[in-house]
Amino acid sequence: MTHKYRIGIIGCGGIANGKHLPSLAKLPNVEIAAFCDLIPERAEQAQSKYGSDDAKTYTDYRELLSDSSIEIVHVCTPNDSHADISIAALEAGKHVMCEKPMAKTAADAKRMLDAAERTGKKLTIGYNNRFRPDSLHLKQICEAGELGDIYYAKAHAIRRRAVPTWGVFLDEEKQGGGPLIDIGTHALDLTLWMLDNYSPKMVLGTAYHKLSQRENAANAWGPWDPAAFTVEDSAFGMIVMENGATIMLESSWALNSLEVDEAKCTLSGTEGGADMKDGLRINGESHGRLYVSEVDLKSGGVAFYSGASEEAPDVEMRMWLEAIEQDKEPVVTPKQAYVVSQILEAIYESAKTGQAVYLSGR
Repeated sequence: MTHKYRIGIIGCGGIANGKHLPSLAKLPNVEIAAFCDLIPERAEQAQSKYGSDDAKTYTDYRELLSDSSIEIVHVCTPNDSHADISIAALEAGKHVMCEKPMAKTAADAKRMLDAAERTGKKLTIGYNNRFRPDSLHLKQICEAGELGDIYYAKAHAIRRRAVPTWGVFLDEEKQGGGPLIDIGTHALDLTLWMLDNYSPKMVLGTAYHKLSQRENAANAWGPWDPAAFTVEDSAFGMIVMENGATIMLESSWALNSLEVDEAKCTLSGTEGGADMKDGLRINGESHGRLYVSEVDLKSGGVAFYSGASEEAPDVEMRMWLEAIEQDKEPVVTPKQAYVVSQILEAIYESAKTGQAVYLSGR
């Protein structure tokens, strides 16, 4: 009989109900047995919809962690509490999936990494865009060396007007930043993963508060409150890697631009290039001619990541449980996620000081 893993959810808000719980509920070897939220009603609602017969609810995550039957914990709280909750869960003997970004600060991310190494428990971060069909196929192309040495890349996270006006998204104290740490983090993670390059040398960044103070602004989720908008509305960075490769990172919630792309990347290598702008396109040179080819992502799955009909979060959760079951590294490792946090923090630091930030040796 297949072992059923008992999972606890800490934070029963939007990301838990929108991604974690629906995808976990599809897995046959999972019981969602504990729900924790500062608002009791949210935990109770999640329990009634997704909970096992003996599922319990909590308002204090420490009480949930004291239940020895819980083997895995998913941390779906605001960024400023990721580190403390994840570390406590690891030290309580639980495997942990923490929502992105890894933490509010690079120092906190490092504490999480150290805790995972110290306890021997698995830790992963919720960068679900790696599990999309286009991402998985492009990763195979990169691993096969078909683009050659990738020395220039762009990480895209641009919204024209889509500022999240709910929860704590606009609160710098809780989140650590705005679009850069919220959606720029996805684009950066995806790009670094494609390059398989986690050795940043230098970062130069800018951040803007140009549109955030507009009253009654057009926005996908209704006008924002300028007084509550304490984070940047857009941020940009240039990252130079130790091997000389350059990554340009662009992120915005509000920008006067018709080039709108989110959680995508553009790659330029010595043998070819790729982008996710209009589906997945590969470009290069063959027999003295330039070519562009569009990948048909509807004609089957990716060999290693079977199940083409699954949505990206479904694949993410399945692969996470397989990493635990087979005692192998998760697809998103804490070391990789820590580098993402280092770079994001360096962009914010550079934006404030107007100076380049050197990461070598940090």
